[in-house]
Amino acid sequence: MTVNRQQLGASRNWVVKIGSALVTDDGRGLDHDRMRQWVTQLAALRQLGVDITLVSSGAVAEGMQRLNWRQRPHELYKLQAAAAVGQMGLVHAYEAEFQRYQMHTAQVLLTHDDLSDRRRYLNARITLRTLLGLGVVPVVNENDTVATDGFRFSDNDTLAALVANLVEADLLVVLTDQQGVFDSDPRLNPEARLIPEARAGDPLLEAQCGGGGALGRGGMLSKVQAAARAARSGAATIIASGREPEVLSRIARGETLGTLLLPAQRPVAARKQWLASQMRSSGELWLDQGAVRVLRESGRSLLPVGVVKLGGTFRRGEIVTCLDPEGSEVARGIVNYDRHEADQIRGQPSDRIESILGYVDEPELIHRDNLVLL
Repeated sequence: MTVNRQQLGASRNWVVKIGSALVTDDGRGLDHDRMRQWVTQLAALRQLGVDITLVSSGAVAEGMQRLNWRQRPHELYKLQAAAAVGQMGLVHAYEAEFQRYQMHTAQVLLTHDDLSDRRRYLNARITLRTLLGLGVVPVVNENDTVATDGFRFSDNDTLAALVANLVEADLLVVLTDQQGVFDSDPRLNPEARLIPEARAGDPLLEAQCGGGGALGRGGMLSKVQAAARAARSGAATIIASGREPEVLSRIARGETLGTLLLPAQRPVAARKQWLASQMRSSGELWLDQGAVRVLRESGRSLLPVGVVKLGGTFRRGEIVTCLDPEGSEVARGIVNYDRHEADQIRGQPSDRIESILGYVDEPELIHRDNLVLL
């Protein structure tokens, strides 16, 4: 994939992750001055037409400060208590800052189960896309208060990468307390050199990254691993210092800051490759010749009107096979409706979905981004 920083800066779908040490001024409580600076830059980007999803750590660290705890607890129930206390201050602070620009925010708390269960994944996806379409800035964090120990994200870097996949972001910006990825740990080696650009998923990068800090669960290693996850849907990642003046605005202008980790393929190609590796089918959709022609020649989505009959038992979010009138495979993709719902709307125009089902999630039976031709 050939892309430069000017192209990335001009992209229109960003996920921005800000770490605990930055948000809480290394554990001394919410750093309202810096939060104001980041929000000012994010608001400017949004006004230019950039969709912004903000993934912010800091709830546990803020809760620790409010509860006068000096060390991060190991017990899950204490972490959950701190998160519940700290989340109040964190969300209120972001809401107040964005309101200065007459912008609305939305609190979105996710758990591992929300993104591992395909139905809940799709529900989260459509909610986030709807919020972005309304010009709202989602503020995402892990739902620490209800997450169980065995089903938590390892850190918010992982969450940010999965959110980048969820909203099909062009760019993931990870703001941290270091300048980027170095060829050795700069805290131990004063001669360490910043790596300006590399390929996401390069195993050599992991050997050059240190561990996590006292406040968060991540570290540079988790950020490099997050970039690899984000690359699965084609997103590039920039890891940069959140303390750098005007860091987001300068990234938007294409300035060389931090470390740029590039995916191997463009977003659509990467997503199709991911879909192609998940090709266990749960059912079949028989298409009329018109629908087959539209898929093959126009690269459009599959609408219910083009489906003649169904086979198998499938749920929303599962893989189904699309067949032509002779029974030959045409494509496979992720279906937007359960079998019994798809059976009711097959052969019908999309504008009748709501009157038939009583609701409408998406007008397509399979969106073109979730469809692979065979």
